[in-house]
Amino acid sequence: MLTETGERFLKAILERVPADRIVEIHLFPAIRQGQLETGVAVVAAEPAPTLELVLHTPRLEVHTAWYRLTRKGPERGKWEIEVKTQADAPLETVEAVVRGVQERAGEAIEPTRLTGRELLALINEPAWQTSP
Repeated sequence: MLTETGERFLKAILERVPADRIVEIHLFPAIRQGQLETGVAVVAAEPAPTLELVLHTPRLEVHTAWYRLTRKGPERGKWEIEVKTQADAPLETVEAVVRGVQERAGEAIEPTRLTGRELLALINEPAWQTSP
């Protein structure tokens, strides 16, 4: 299901957004251009608990994430990642963000969608625990 780089990307996202808060994540296929490989994800997560959230109906945090991996050349292996909170919105808005990423890619690419439950099951698999 996930490539080694995709797994690395997902683990890096989980270092920034706790798995137990993720409602769903959309991982887009990596794009290779010359020496670089780039990947993008859209993450919908429960906000961290606060008093304000207890008093109001919670909305989800919408994060975008990207990585850039240098695959060839003198900087081979260089890894960059950014995870940015873009908005707080209902889950329906996440679908609009995903469609926007698809349109900017200029192709009909379908992301891998994992629900929070599927993500937790994946990271609890023995192979996940032992891989780099």
